[in-house]
Amino acid sequence: MAERKIIAVVGATGAQGGGLVRAIAADPSGGFLARAVTRDVNSDKAKALAKLGAEVVAGDVDDEASLRKAFEGAHGAYCVTFFWAHLSPEKEIAEAGAMARAAKAAGVRHAIWSTLDDTRQWVPLSDSRMPTLMGKYKVPHFDAKGEANHLFTDAGVPTTFLLTSFYWDNLIHFGMGPKKGPDGVLGLTLPMGEAKLPGIASEDIGGCAYGIFKDGTQHVGRTIGISGDQPTGAQMAAAMSRVLGREVRYHAITPDAYRAFGFPGAEDLGNMFQFYRDFERDFCASRDPAVARALNPSLQTFEQWLARNKDRIPLE
Repeated sequence: MAERKIIAVVGATGAQGGGLVRAIAADPSGGFLARAVTRDVNSDKAKALAKLGAEVVAGDVDDEASLRKAFEGAHGAYCVTFFWAHLSPEKEIAEAGAMARAAKAAGVRHAIWSTLDDTRQWVPLSDSRMPTLMGKYKVPHFDAKGEANHLFTDAGVPTTFLLTSFYWDNLIHFGMGPKKGPDGVLGLTLPMGEAKLPGIASEDIGGCAYGIFKDGTQHVGRTIGISGDQPTGAQMAAAMSRVLGREVRYHAITPDAYRAFGFPGAEDLGNMFQFYRDFERDFCASRDPAVARALNPSLQTFEQWLARNKDRIPLE
């Protein structure tokens, strides 16, 4: 049997990276071996990946030398950051640069950079429709990733730019699930009006990334957007009502109201949802579910994901 190509996966114990490690492990004849890069090789999540057959190595996005070592000998690298750990666009850009330079130094032949749109291409800082945040961003956790794209090309790393979508898992982990109103009826509250919301199961992002690696280098230099489904808020609430067996109503609020919720990152997310809403056509077109399904045939629709995760969604 030919030697398997190593894919170094940053954030391997997280949502996207973990999905990719599991996708590789589930295809033992696929010709790839997952190298799980994590800060804590002794964590329960890291040990679980090792049991699946992944090689687990230490690496930290804030330590470029550790990344170079983790990427050494790897054919591919999956590069991702987690903005919500620190809420700093500058830190995210620095982490992307460290991964790009480490990939170049290690001779990685195909990197995937998990990125997002730089919304300032649609909404310049001078545009008052949406507040400017931190002095130079509209949607900081989008803009920083988009701004960092050039770091991979500047470093000369053969890269596919993967545009991800709204995580349906946010309904479980990020406090965005349905909540009881004063009348006791569950409500899904989003500042989306009647616009579609491209979304995806976080696990399916890893499956799509694996599809890109399996296709060889044909996607190098390309930007590929993925989503599993594109329901409206009303359609999401209707699906929840069917699957959860309880009425869920959709409450469309304004982005200003969402920004005023006051939790850390509320302004960023309010701007994000406004971007989704105001530029629905562009955002949906760049994330065709058919593209994602071609890469990952097991891609889930929103209702399929909901049926599999209904017991995990907190109903407050």
